[in-house]
Amino acid sequence: MTVDVTETLNQSIHPAFQLVRQHHVEALDILVSEFKHKVTGAIHYHLATEHDENVFLVAFRTQPMDSKGEAHILEHTALCGSEKFPVRDPFFLMIRRSLNTFMNAFTAADWTAYPFATQNKKDFQNLLSVYLDAAFAANLNPLDFAQEGIRIELENDQPVYKGVVFNEMKGAMSSPSDQLYHQLAYHLFPETTYHYNSGGDPKDIPDLTYEELVSFYKSHYHPSNAVFMTFGNEPAYNLQEQFEKLALSKFQKGETIYSKAEKRLTAPKEVTETYAVDSEDLKDKTYHILSWLLPESSDIKLRLGMRLVEGILLENSASPLRHYLETCGYAQSTGPIMGVDDSNFEMTFYCGVQGSNPEHSETFKNGVLNILKDVASKPVDTEIVDAILHQIELHQREINGDGTPYGLTLILNGLGSAIHHSDPIHVWDVDSAIDQVKEELKDPMWLSNLIQTYLLDNPHRVQMTLVPDATKSAQETADEQARLAKIGESLTESDKTEIKAQTQALKVRQETEDDLDILPKVGLEDIPAEMAIVQGQLREIISNGVDTPLNLYHAGTNGIYYQQVVIKIPDAIVKSPYFNLLSILMGEVGAGEYSYLQLQQLQTAVSGGLGMGASLRSKVDDKNQISSWLTLTTKSLAHNFEAIRLLKLAFEQLRFDEKGRIIELLQQRKTRWASRLSGAGHSYAMQVSSRNMSALANRDYHNTGLGALNWLGSLITKIENDDALYAEFIQELQAIHRALLLAPKQFLLVCEEHQSERLIEEVQTVWDKVAVDTSPLYLTEVAQENSDKDQAWLIQANVQFCASSYPAVEVAHPDAAPLMVLAGYLRNGFLHSAIREKGGAYGGGATYDGNACAFRFYSYRDPRLAETFNDFEASISWLLNTEQKPYQLEESILGLISGMDKPGSPAGEAITACYALLHDRTPAFRKLLRERILNVTLEDLKRVAKTYLIDQQASKAVVAPFAKKETLEQLGFEIKQVN
Repeated sequence: MTVDVTETLNQSIHPAFQLVRQHHVEALDILVSEFKHKVTGAIHYHLATEHDENVFLVAFRTQPMDSKGEAHILEHTALCGSEKFPVRDPFFLMIRRSLNTFMNAFTAADWTAYPFATQNKKDFQNLLSVYLDAAFAANLNPLDFAQEGIRIELENDQPVYKGVVFNEMKGAMSSPSDQLYHQLAYHLFPETTYHYNSGGDPKDIPDLTYEELVSFYKSHYHPSNAVFMTFGNEPAYNLQEQFEKLALSKFQKGETIYSKAEKRLTAPKEVTETYAVDSEDLKDKTYHILSWLLPESSDIKLRLGMRLVEGILLENSASPLRHYLETCGYAQSTGPIMGVDDSNFEMTFYCGVQGSNPEHSETFKNGVLNILKDVASKPVDTEIVDAILHQIELHQREINGDGTPYGLTLILNGLGSAIHHSDPIHVWDVDSAIDQVKEELKDPMWLSNLIQTYLLDNPHRVQMTLVPDATKSAQETADEQARLAKIGESLTESDKTEIKAQTQALKVRQETEDDLDILPKVGLEDIPAEMAIVQGQLREIISNGVDTPLNLYHAGTNGIYYQQVVIKIPDAIVKSPYFNLLSILMGEVGAGEYSYLQLQQLQTAVSGGLGMGASLRSKVDDKNQISSWLTLTTKSLAHNFEAIRLLKLAFEQLRFDEKGRIIELLQQRKTRWASRLSGAGHSYAMQVSSRNMSALANRDYHNTGLGALNWLGSLITKIENDDALYAEFIQELQAIHRALLLAPKQFLLVCEEHQSERLIEEVQTVWDKVAVDTSPLYLTEVAQENSDKDQAWLIQANVQFCASSYPAVEVAHPDAAPLMVLAGYLRNGFLHSAIREKGGAYGGGATYDGNACAFRFYSYRDPRLAETFNDFEASISWLLNTEQKPYQLEESILGLISGMDKPGSPAGEAITACYALLHDRTPAFRKLLRERILNVTLEDLKRVAKTYLIDQQASKAVVAPFAKKETLEQLGFEIKQVN
């Protein structure tokens, strides 16, 4: 229900603001209030709830008209000191002085946002004061621009480029999917801001000047161009009092930026572009993609209609367009960009494939258009439409918050609409739009006509063929070096003196100690005394005549239940590389009487999907043992029990006779896995460096590491071409499947209390009998290569990821707590400055890993190699040989506790509590670990550093570009590469 209101409404409204309207979103039980600042016109949406986790976000409409990265570099630089907080790095300093559950900043295509979340009222006020001052009164020191953005330094008297964002975007743009998106946007949007890369193209970032950055700040970071969004139980009046006092009262009316429609193409466009591949073998590495520009996202009925069109065409493997793309025969997988994007001013629609070859571009286009013509020529099956509407309702009802805070997720969902001067309430409350759509659906051809109008008859269509180029990396490096050489030739002695002076000034600034008393903080005294752990009930059901545990958790799930089956995995299976492959088949191949196409449609109609995975942890007191549980998962609306039956059917009667589909799924896994490597390079580097430090670390290295990707590619090649090998492969999967059916199991149910008895009864009925084959099992042992050498893995990337690991203790050991604190201590006190600020990497730090039972150093998107490893070691020397200050210990402990106490979704907290118990992380254990962390002393940190790090042999690893092979060999690394 929406109520239009005036200032005369019977409630307390801040005098600086006008209340425009209020709307209660019934499905979410949230009261949305829209306010407008009377002087500047700044908009404030407040989402009032009973949640203790309060969220704040301020966003600005930022529309760069080049790819120099000013919006992105400004996002970084604005957080490097402000009028009220003139310290060098208030953002990272506040992360350490806070109990925040989220702190970050984002640069999107046409907006920049600064969000945070916390459960602590004092902390909220602290962070709010820092964020408002950073946004509206940033200092923008030229040296911070040089550090965060771009600068020239001299090395061996020759110029080199340095800068955090410069290296970040080098790393980001090494990903084929990022190159695909930005090159496509260049053609799809000929004139508007989306034509450019708002993050910055490494080729263009060096052209950005400090004066341009300041000008962009002045023209974009004004309250008249801002949207405030808040969520939680803090009253809107209190929030606005702070907005007014700390920022808005200093401003008059300014310019408001509006988006504009793109100039339309009069005929479809076909283009070919290239991306870098450091390999001589270019076969099966081409991307094909079709994209359409649609009307404005503010048309909520059309927006939802196109979401239905996306569902009809692409929702699952039985959907006609996805089915065609997955089975076309000339590609290995669907592309990384699929479906409707409604986040920009105008919507877009994408479909594509990857793992193809250039000569198939015409076949791809004709195949897609023929599918669209066929679907558009007749009414869409009402059962399929109902299934997609079911998915929309599930998505609308579900309370998330296990990664990003729930309130922030809601805010980000609505932010695009607010930025583009349309109505975010339509996004938060889709019921009215669904009612409108249901009226339109009375015309059986409505959705078919949308396909005809906006896809088939729409001339603003771009087809791009993105082909691999084995020379591009070398050419880009050569171009950069040539540009630097030209700069070097033109440098006068005066220029060089100026560059050296700036380099020295930046060094002095980086090493200058800030007056931390300027910044607000919370302390250990503000930490809640108790750790909130969800308690469940242990019930029992009968399965195959055996009393079987059922873990029941009551939670406010907004009418959704979450049902899981948890199976103890035998040791031989958890170490088998085939086990991971079985998990990608469940729910994706057929089961029982259903083919995979039928099962896909059924899942969409009755559930939120079926999943199979594994929950693996090291034993709390024995690093040589793995605590391993198979997880079968589903969720659905509480009135629908079919998901419970379907989960059992899909696992118990999983079919192994659909060879084409199985090969297809393996190929998809390999292709998608390979395309995501550069985004997780630091994770792979840490995995490699700690691979021999626990049984689980070794298992993960062999089963989910870079070598496993090579193994999978080799396996696919063998079984595709050899029927006997394929039969052996299937026998292996069947043996694992049978062993899992025989293994001890438990059940997990999360739901609202009034629904639980009926759901338990259904789980009991469904799982009363499980068909199992008890004939002898034969599992193949796969030989694994074990090496103690330092390893470097070469992947498609433009930057490095370094890691160094030391063997450590299990998580139950008393020294685990000081090792956890030590990681944050070294990151905050030394590594952040050395690796990020001075070294130019996008990130770096240290971590104690209780599964690898290792203490690990790492860097992320790093331009350096040997120097970074030196910094890892230097951080230990810094701890032991320089004077330490008490606040540094408190900051590290605060960071750990805020992470441990961070709330999740109601269902997520229950599921986390259950799995903690399964892995022997009991409430008593978790509380003891928290208590140990709170009691860690500086002497403890020095003691564990001497015990586990000093004079110990570190295991080193690097994930790096192919061009670094010779350098890495000289550094003594064993070279491996992703094939």
